[in-house]
Amino acid sequence: MPPVIDSETCIKCSKCVEICSEDVFYGSKKGEVPTVTYPRECVHFNGCVSVCPVPGAIRLRIPLPMQLVYREAEPTS
Repeated sequence: MPPVIDSETCIKCSKCVEICSEDVFYGSKKGEVPTVTYPRECVHFNGCVSVCPVPGAIRLRIPLPMQLVYREAEPTS
């Protein structure tokens, strides 16, 4: 399940594009809302969500088998 980007709140900083090790956002241009080009390549390591400066602008849809072992990260100070 690929990342979901809220185009209303996205500030088009491309930090998610830069951190994605699997190139899920391939071809996305800086200054535009990133495009999920290769959704099946997403490995759900949550880097894109972590680096996003706008809370809620990007989220992951965790596949059911992964939900069984998935746990939200505890906030850091």
